[in-house]
Amino acid sequence: MTEKSSYILKGGRVVDPARGIDAVMDIGVSNGRIVDPAKIKNPEIIKVKKLVVAPGFTDLHVHLRQPGNTTAETIATGTMAAAAGGFTGIVAMPNTNPPADSAGTIEYIRRHTELYGVVRVYPSGCMTKEQKGEEMAGIGSLKSAGIVAVSDDGKCIQNHELMRHVVEYSKSFGLPILDHCEDAFLKGEGVMNEGKWSTLLGMRGISSAAEELMVARDIILARMIGWKIHVQHVSAKESVELIRNARKRGIMISAEATPHHISLTDENIKKFDTNYKMNPPLRSEEDRLAVIEGLRDGTITVIATDHAPHTATDKLVEFDYAPFGIVGLETAIPVCLAELYHEKILSMSDFVAKFTVGPAEVLGMDFGTLAEGKPADITIIDTERKFCVDAAKFRSKSRNTPFHGMEFRGKAAATIVGGRFVFDEIGK
Repeated sequence: MTEKSSYILKGGRVVDPARGIDAVMDIGVSNGRIVDPAKIKNPEIIKVKKLVVAPGFTDLHVHLRQPGNTTAETIATGTMAAAAGGFTGIVAMPNTNPPADSAGTIEYIRRHTELYGVVRVYPSGCMTKEQKGEEMAGIGSLKSAGIVAVSDDGKCIQNHELMRHVVEYSKSFGLPILDHCEDAFLKGEGVMNEGKWSTLLGMRGISSAAEELMVARDIILARMIGWKIHVQHVSAKESVELIRNARKRGIMISAEATPHHISLTDENIKKFDTNYKMNPPLRSEEDRLAVIEGLRDGTITVIATDHAPHTATDKLVEFDYAPFGIVGLETAIPVCLAELYHEKILSMSDFVAKFTVGPAEVLGMDFGTLAEGKPADITIIDTERKFCVDAAKFRSKSRNTPFHGMEFRGKAAATIVGGRFVFDEIGK
């Protein structure tokens, strides 16, 4: 990590969607904030020519595993992985052990972040006690403890009346809802997408209707109560269409897509590699293209990783018994550049917006711009650097990625948090 108090990022392509900027210009940083370069006396010059200089990227969907499963990840290793991936901020999911359903657990996360974190960590709190979907958590006390959103991540509330009350209380405290949309009965014991490949491979399928049904439920509640519900990791074409229509009607619904649902399909499961097992599962090519179209037309405003670390031992079992989830912080930018920017699906401004403006709008927070006076949280990207993903070099404690050994063009070159370089490969 590099300590620099005052410096100028010189000659980079500054992309700031919040202000409609995409131009070659200099960015000044002094005392942890963005300043006019002309006002810095005797600055250090950092040449970033041919690099993209963007507001700091924020990941709305990260599992840090601490407290609890520190053999898979910790706040220290998870935030280092985030920095290496180009993220200056992450929203920590509440499915820890114990679950983040009390002020004490939130305080634990905040204190450990202060001691060991290298990027900003925004805690989310549980919607229900112990994520059991039976009794609402103390949302007011969680808000006072410092959460930025509520979620029962991975465990969708099946009781619609309870979910209604959660939305109503969340609205009263100004907390957005981040929801994993899944009907548990339709999901059943499925392990992959229900379709051609589940039939050919003889595996139990998860119907896309399990997601679609709860997306429809959330749209109804968002309309009825007039509050923000954010749909996590959209994977099905029917879900994308429901969200598209709801947003056109002014309903307060938003959605995110993950790099793996953007780039992979259920055909990859024929390898029987448990690193392709996630929930929601990889869907069909038709679903993948629908998600990409949703990103292109603005239906899906956020890209988030659903970074879910698991130990090699946990994943080294038969496909049916392996846990769902993959790590994603260190591969998100390369994968999304390949699928969206280099394929000319998104302009660079639209690409950056999915990691900056989109998350800021969901959370209702004031970040995601390089305007003067703002904290100097900056993501610098080399869109042309070619490299091969090597999971052995991950900062994350876990290695469960399907992208190991794949070659990409483009990655994070540096990550700056509050003016401090927490990751730096400029010129390497």
